[in-house]
Amino acid sequence: MAFPEATSGFEEEGNEAVPYHPSAPASELFDDSTTTIDPSYIISLIRKLLLNVPHNVRDSRPDDGAGARCNGFVEGSEMVNGQECTPAVPNSNVQTCTDNESEPMDIPNDENEKSCENKGGEMDSSERREILTEEEAWEEYGCVLWDLAANKTHAVFMVENLLLDVLLASLAISQSVRVIEINLGILANLACHEAPRSSIISTNGQIYVIVDKLFVDDSTCLSEVCRFLTLALRHSGSVTWAEALRNERVLLRILWVAENTLNSQLLEKSVGLLLAMVDNQHGVTVFLLPPLMELGLPNRLINLLEFEVKSLYSDRTPDRFPALDVILEVIEVLSVGEYSTPLAQNRELLRLVVDVVKLPDKAEVSNSCITAIVLFANFLADKPDLISDVLQDVPFLQGLLDTLPHVSDDSEARHALWSVVGKLLLEVHEHVIPPSLLLQYVSVFIEKSDCIEEDLIDHREEDLGEEYKKSEGFDIKQKARISSLNKIAMILQYWSSVSHSIPEADVPKNDHPDDGVLKHLIEYFLNKGGDRLDEQQGNFLDLCLVSDCKSVPSR
Repeated sequence: MAFPEATSGFEEEGNEAVPYHPSAPASELFDDSTTTIDPSYIISLIRKLLLNVPHNVRDSRPDDGAGARCNGFVEGSEMVNGQECTPAVPNSNVQTCTDNESEPMDIPNDENEKSCENKGGEMDSSERREILTEEEAWEEYGCVLWDLAANKTHAVFMVENLLLDVLLASLAISQSVRVIEINLGILANLACHEAPRSSIISTNGQIYVIVDKLFVDDSTCLSEVCRFLTLALRHSGSVTWAEALRNERVLLRILWVAENTLNSQLLEKSVGLLLAMVDNQHGVTVFLLPPLMELGLPNRLINLLEFEVKSLYSDRTPDRFPALDVILEVIEVLSVGEYSTPLAQNRELLRLVVDVVKLPDKAEVSNSCITAIVLFANFLADKPDLISDVLQDVPFLQGLLDTLPHVSDDSEARHALWSVVGKLLLEVHEHVIPPSLLLQYVSVFIEKSDCIEEDLIDHREEDLGEEYKKSEGFDIKQKARISSLNKIAMILQYWSSVSHSIPEADVPKNDHPDDGVLKHLIEYFLNKGGDRLDEQQGNFLDLCLVSDCKSVPSR
């Protein structure tokens, strides 16, 4: 799984701003060997950041009710489809943000004052021009530092020259969401590097000032603080941050943001923060997972998953794919721990997981489909009788086989897929199911035979190699695959033997597959299965009796 990386504070002029600035490819980040940034330039930027703090620290822009963002300002805490016009990137070596439609979080404003009012009345034009100039200048310096902080050498130099103190002071007093966003963006980029990350922890008061920004009602600020905290929980010193986050009020706020944001980027970042809390190698989970479970984390995740699945089936918007991925990843982590049984018993969750597997156009949602298959396999380990729920769901079987090309690089996910296919086909009794259902199975096997063949060819050396044979769970993985192939051959052969005697009323002759194709596939699957039909029963019993090992695919 890819962790959050450094981002840029600049956006293209005249275009809509995105609420989160995506990470640049490695090729676009700073290269220590080629950059020629003068250290004195960085020092001057830090000084300007300190000396040019806007006099009026509150947002000083008119409230037009539409959430417009222009000239470096962000409309207050009630932003809907906000837009922002910010300076273009002056340096081609730094990362730019991509253009995207912003759909920020609809949060009620807790502050009653309007940003264009100054208690006693409206500002005069000269005051307003001065404030605009101050904040525009501050934003320009801050965005340059945001970009430069992506580089390790620059980041360390900034910290050595007291940038953390400047940022802490600014965060402590500023109520301009654009200023807060830039401060958090710089901090998040600094947190990508070990030494600055340690310095942030040791800076007195910094931890709680940052955590407190979870209560800012602006999607861009929330995205950056979630990105920062995710990074902090993924590295050394994470326990310190976990202790600051374990407060119930803080946890409820994170859950509330995830459940209520309309912004897909913020949803991805907030649920990504939850993932860092429950799937951690630095002792964080023991602090944060129990209270999150007490606050209803599983049900909240199921509600989020339901909304995303419905959205994908009604309006397939690519910017929602990452959010679906990370929601499923959190549920997957829970499915291999002590809380797995309640998840496996939740019929609504099972239905949603099946719906994800059945999503068309797998290339767009392959990560989500893979995670959903692993989830289903893990559920079967806890509750084997769940397979009966999908026994007649042929589109589910088709969805499994459609995903085969996308698990080629993940052996655990591939095993999980073949395991589910094997257990499903084990329950298909071709002699007793209706002819129409039998034909559906046959049609899927014929249609997806190319996918199966490609999978077997691509993994020929892996499946037969000595190193693979010595790997953990080799027998289980081999039997799941071989039993599946043999069962496919059995179903095809049974159809071939009875199809001519099936009444026209049950299955029209025009729907029958070609006999020559059937014969070829039967021979192929029998050959790949490596067993004769009279040996099948033993293989299937072996499949039922093997240990159910839960899978966690590599990311």
